[in-house]
Amino acid sequence: MELTGSNLDLEKVKHIVYDFETVTISQDCLEQVKKSRATVQEYLDQHQIIYGINTGFGKFSDVEIEADDLDELQLNLIHSHACGVGEPFSEYVSRAMILLRANALLKGFSGVRPVIIERLIDLLNHRIHPVIPQQGSLGASGDLAPLAHLALVLLGEGEVFYKGEHVPTAIAFNQEKLDPIQLKAKEGLALINGTQAMTAVGVLAYLDAKQLLTYSEKIAAMTMEGLQSITCAFDDLIHAARGHVEQREVAERIREYLNGSKLTTKQGEKRVQDAYSIRCIPQVLGASWQTLKYVEEKLETEINAATDNPLIFSDEGKVLSGGNFHGQPIAIAMDLLKIGMAEVANMSERRIERLVNPQLNDLPPFLSPEPGLQSGAMIMQYTAASLVSENKTLAHPASVDSIPSSANQEDHVSMGTIGARHAAHIIENVRRVIAIELICAMQAVELRGGPSHMAETTSNLYQTAREIVPSIKRDRVFSKDIERLQEWLQD
Repeated sequence: MELTGSNLDLEKVKHIVYDFETVTISQDCLEQVKKSRATVQEYLDQHQIIYGINTGFGKFSDVEIEADDLDELQLNLIHSHACGVGEPFSEYVSRAMILLRANALLKGFSGVRPVIIERLIDLLNHRIHPVIPQQGSLGASGDLAPLAHLALVLLGEGEVFYKGEHVPTAIAFNQEKLDPIQLKAKEGLALINGTQAMTAVGVLAYLDAKQLLTYSEKIAAMTMEGLQSITCAFDDLIHAARGHVEQREVAERIREYLNGSKLTTKQGEKRVQDAYSIRCIPQVLGASWQTLKYVEEKLETEINAATDNPLIFSDEGKVLSGGNFHGQPIAIAMDLLKIGMAEVANMSERRIERLVNPQLNDLPPFLSPEPGLQSGAMIMQYTAASLVSENKTLAHPASVDSIPSSANQEDHVSMGTIGARHAAHIIENVRRVIAIELICAMQAVELRGGPSHMAETTSNLYQTAREIVPSIKRDRVFSKDIERLQEWLQD
């Protein structure tokens, strides 16, 4: 796949990150990169003072750096800023960060030499992925700490994931015959001044969320069969009357999933109305789809954005300092993603309660094979409730917080990386909650007569999931079932 600095979309990121697709660089775009680098050199030759090229950083922006010290300035920048802490991001996130940083530099506004981008592409194609601690970014001036750990690897320093192990970068470089790079003026700053950590986490979280939301609809449809729910609430007349496109689409899909089912009912047959967690599936999940649509738009813009500072505009003869490193667009998108996906779990947990609570259905209490002697799904509902409660804490917006840094020079930050990390965590929790709903829904439809009475779509889902989690014939360690099923939902 050829990178141009402007041609990435989320599907391409998915293939490069998860399928390890080989990446090449547009030679036409490299010409613009060379032109941008020549502009930097021209300004240096003219002894013009440009932030981050021959000055200090942040509060030190008024400190002029001597020409002989410019390379050391960039090296010191990477070393001093590589102070991330905590568990490392996954290899997939690390790989996405490399890809997005290379794509941003390839736009030709950053003033780096082509070798910087070429080495980033080498990391992708040789599957050398920096070990990058998750914590330490304020989300402006970009993801400084995480990206500094990425940049360390270009210097031959730090650690990498390589062939299934954590190893010093030097070992991986030696095996792949790659040479470390000595940074020149502007290059260290260009590597770390950007939003690629929060955006990488955000892209992968979005891809997970989109897949998970699709599954949640099918599982909700199976729950409806287990509870003999009313399909009239999904009539297109209702949803067309309100006008939200995504709501109408969810209702249409639920009707398709339940087409031919012998387990659902019409209003008045068993009851007049179902509870909101059933009846309002299109309204709630439709709103979550609206959220994902907004998130997708912001991510697709950001993965093709120039986000460092200063930016080099060679054609106009300008080097301009600005604030494209500020992560607020992604920070707000991640906070919305958190809320949209937390609601998926909130509603799922309420359906789980309706499946296991004997006061709310005519099924065996807690779907137990021997109520009293065996607890059945009782504590699975507890687990779902715990995860949902945790999500409510994680869903608190990160973007409304700001702590000034660099002696108040950087006096408003986005906390976007925290928001992205929390979004990914929420999605993991949601996946486990809907896995629990699927376990309970399968047990309920089994008690109603099983696949022969189900719609084709839900029957297929039931039979596939039953290969992973067997029927509850007696109490067992359900934790293993939940984990196996959530892994399947993720894959």
